[in-house]
Amino acid sequence: METSRSAERTGGARQWWALLGFGAAVFVAAAIGGLGVQGTSTEYASLEQPAWAPPSWLFGPVWSLLYAMIAVAGWLVWRRVGFRPALWAWIAQLVLNAIWTPLFFGAGRYGLAFIEILLMWVAIGVTVALFRKVSRPATLLMLPYWAWVTFAAALNFAIWRLNS
Repeated sequence: METSRSAERTGGARQWWALLGFGAAVFVAAAIGGLGVQGTSTEYASLEQPAWAPPSWLFGPVWSLLYAMIAVAGWLVWRRVGFRPALWAWIAQLVLNAIWTPLFFGAGRYGLAFIEILLMWVAIGVTVALFRKVSRPATLLMLPYWAWVTFAAALNFAIWRLNS
């Protein structure tokens, strides 16, 4: 009896450590995206933007919430199937997420950033499709992210065209 309780506690502790690991992975992706990219709010404000562009202060809260949802979604899938294709797709979209900010803000390569965000959008779509087979809650957690990246891609395109 004591052995099974100990195994349950270890398994439970392992679950929470894994959740922390998924949170750390998302944090690292966000941090890599921001490395060497200072003054994004100022740069964003200096760009020609469409009338429907949101204010720069909105991005921080939105991304913070989305990153938390992305981490939990990955964790939920990992709990069900481990490191299977669904989770590898999750990792791929996270890597693409980390690349976009340096392209757009760091390098000012708006056209290249647009192509990259389209690849990210597809990777998120693949992730959603694979998550759907594993976990409905994980799938639902990824949908706002996919919607936001859809909006961000449209904004990226508009800024690219207005600032070329």
